[in-house]
Amino acid sequence: MARPKVVSLTEAIGQINDGDMLTFGGFTVWRRPMAAIYELIRQKKRNLHLVEVNGGTHDDMLVGAGCVGIWESSWCGHELYGKFGSNLARRIEKGEILYEDWAHIHILNRLTAGAKGLPFLPTYSAMGCDMLNPENDNLGKAGLRNGSNRHIGKHKYMMYKEPFTDSEIILVPAANPDWCITHVQMAGNEGTVRVEGLKFSDQEVIKASKHNIIITEQIVPEEYLRREPTRNMLPGYLVDYIVELPWGAHPTGLYGVHEPDGEFISSFFKATRTQEGFDQWAEEWIFGVKDFQEYLNKLGINRLESLRANPALGYSSTMKRGSR
Repeated sequence: MARPKVVSLTEAIGQINDGDMLTFGGFTVWRRPMAAIYELIRQKKRNLHLVEVNGGTHDDMLVGAGCVGIWESSWCGHELYGKFGSNLARRIEKGEILYEDWAHIHILNRLTAGAKGLPFLPTYSAMGCDMLNPENDNLGKAGLRNGSNRHIGKHKYMMYKEPFTDSEIILVPAANPDWCITHVQMAGNEGTVRVEGLKFSDQEVIKASKHNIIITEQIVPEEYLRREPTRNMLPGYLVDYIVELPWGAHPTGLYGVHEPDGEFISSFFKATRTQEGFDQWAEEWIFGVKDFQEYLNKLGINRLESLRANPALGYSSTMKRGSR
């Protein structure tokens, strides 16, 4: 069994092709692989197909940069730092991106089916909601359910009369992304993955994906991780590439390491409500720096240290927080 390769961020992202289907670990503004997002934009990837349990700042950046052709998820936003993804909303309103709206549980079931190697999963959830209206099957209306795209099934969903109680149930098709990119606190040199705090749907999206890039705060000896195996999330055989990159989740948060940079995310949201605003922002923070290390230098050590978590508490005890 081949071990995962330890590579640079540039090399890892270079494996992703235009048109590939991607998903990401983390949740909204927590533990997102933001350094990878910047690199995808810097390498000018195009026509990416995103399928996510929920979107976040990372999705909104990729869409604003013109990297995304199809977006499938249940929501996109920046939580209390921006509420909704304005770049995604703008491109949807202008007809510049194809999107498929799913109930949260439906998109999770799709990736869970993919993780289990099943063609679909059944669910009673969200029956009768307007997302199941054939008029809202946007990929079907675009003529993409004809077998020409390997990631798009013949049907958005199927109603099925199950034989045990003769009641109707929804069947949602599996999703198997080409790539999942995940940021974690720790990975072993043979690929064992440890995530501290909430794991969200990471295990499902990683197992559903054909290839996996793990970006980690630090690479540690496998022997250290195997002292407490129940704390580990994934074995190394699921990992293709490992990138060691401290602060690689900024501006999103990483439990036990640093808080989300709410001021940065809020500034991004306010500055990118127009395409011109996004382009100016990207010129400064993505194309105006040669790599992620220069990005961190631009942020400055004082700003980063203000976000650092107290290891005894798991959160920053010095960061100024909102008050009522």
